[in-house]
Amino acid sequence: MTETEKLWGEELSWIQDKTLRNQTAKTWDLALERSVLSADDLNTIPFTLLCGPELKVTFMDHKRAVVHIAKDSGEKINSMFKGELKCNMDVLISGAILADVGKLLEYELDESGNSVQGNYGKYLRHPFSGVSLAEKAGIPAEVCHIIAAHAGEGNMVKRTTEAYVVHHVDFMTFLPFKDGLKI
Repeated sequence: MTETEKLWGEELSWIQDKTLRNQTAKTWDLALERSVLSADDLNTIPFTLLCGPELKVTFMDHKRAVVHIAKDSGEKINSMFKGELKCNMDVLISGAILADVGKLLEYELDESGNSVQGNYGKYLRHPFSGVSLAEKAGIPAEVCHIIAAHAGEGNMVKRTTEAYVVHHVDFMTFLPFKDGLKI
């Protein structure tokens, strides 16, 4: 079993299109090959650099939550809008799995083992490096669009339904940590 399969086995299986499933896995394989982070690191480092190393929610906790919530949201959209608003589930799931794959190039570990923004990440944020990795793996434009548009950079383009879902799920599971009301 590959490192990517260990990280994403269940979620990858939700992508019905075998080619897209393989391309999604290949993108993660490429990221892991190029990253200083290991698959094990992704299960221990905090999911964001903006909350400090004491954050207990790991990168993979956050990523898995985004994928699961996005899948549930897409299924509800498809069942409740009488076909007037549709969500391509394969595109949605692939995009949710890949949205933060570029962070594997953006992040490094400091001498204390804490994740920090590396030199590469100072020049290219993860939406850009994520699209670059995805294109190398043959990911289609509609999925690359989700990667590119999921973060703040996406506020400058029109988002597809699938990109809106991933964007909002990502932010609703991030902003409460970053600047939520502390009581």
